Amino acid sequence: MPESYILIGPTAAAFAATAQKQKNLLQRVDNDITNIVDSFSHLVNVARVNDPPVTNSQEAFMMEMRAARTVQAADSLLKLVSELKQTAIFSGFAFLNEHVEQRSLEFNQQAEKTDQMLAKVGEEAAASLKQLESHYYSFIQRT
Repeated sequence: MPESYILIGPTAAAFAATAQKQKNLLQRVDNDITNIVDSFSHLVNVARVNDPPVTNSQEAFMMEMRAARTVQAADSLLKLVSELKQTAIFSGFAFLNEHVEQRSLEFNQQAEKTDQMLAKVGEEAAASLKQLESHYYSFIQRT
């Protein structure tokens, strides 16, 4: 496969940054899911009905608090999904832009090499033409 067709990937620094970002996002996903599961299990545990009204008030407050935490964790998870979608879209565009710039650079270098080669061929053709003309005119003068 010619060099001009080789796909050049992201640099090592970009790869490391992407790996770190992916690790952070996975940690956030794990934390959000853990918070949702914990809050929901606590919500179910607190939802028992007891006779004393004071305990029921405390349990109602705990249920509201756990429900709020569940909603916050779910909201955080939704925001994370949105961020992941944006990252996937924009990193894809960034990679495509990088690839287009790389290919453009390769084609510019190839165009420069072609221009140099054409100039060399033109010089050689001019030198050969002068040599042929001198031989032709010297042959005419001899005859």
